[in-house]
Amino acid sequence: MTLIALALLTAIAFPADEVLTFDPPQTSIHFTLGTVLHTVHGTFQLKSGTIHFDPSTGNASGQLVVAASSGESGSDARDKRMKQSILEAPKFSDIIFTPDKVIGTVAPKGKSSVQVHGTFQLHGAPHDFTMPVDVEMKNGQALASAHFSIPYISWGLKNPSSFVLRVDPQVEIEIHSTARVSGTQ
Repeated sequence: MTLIALALLTAIAFPADEVLTFDPPQTSIHFTLGTVLHTVHGTFQLKSGTIHFDPSTGNASGQLVVAASSGESGSDARDKRMKQSILEAPKFSDIIFTPDKVIGTVAPKGKSSVQVHGTFQLHGAPHDFTMPVDVEMKNGQALASAHFSIPYISWGLKNPSSFVLRVDPQVEIEIHSTARVSGTQ
């Protein structure tokens, strides 16, 4: 779920072809899921991420990978159900975002906003997705933030609602990440 937001970092326009290398410990992926009783907050961990970006064309490639089994919400029973029954992490171990296009331009220094288009693979199925990303270029790094919704039920994941507990059909994702920027020239 969270790979989409991380891919937003690819929206940075540079003076030459660039490679963005994401730092998993410097990346926070938070999710929020509303229910009729309370709101569930949790996190996922970035496993790896490298994006190649051509600012002259907007073309992007690479992958951002999140381990499906890294989801934590503070409840062992809820986390076990999320990983085993909803995400089916043993079968679909990775959540992957593969960007293909950056829409917009990011200034070489300072703050900008862009859209990143690509394929979001969740539960083994690809989904066309465009996400908004706020980027700040600072000291050879790209600092990126994204907030978006994933319609996980309409994307084919099991609805965790029960007779008593109703759960929102989408999960909110918020990502903050740091990527090291290097040129390919």
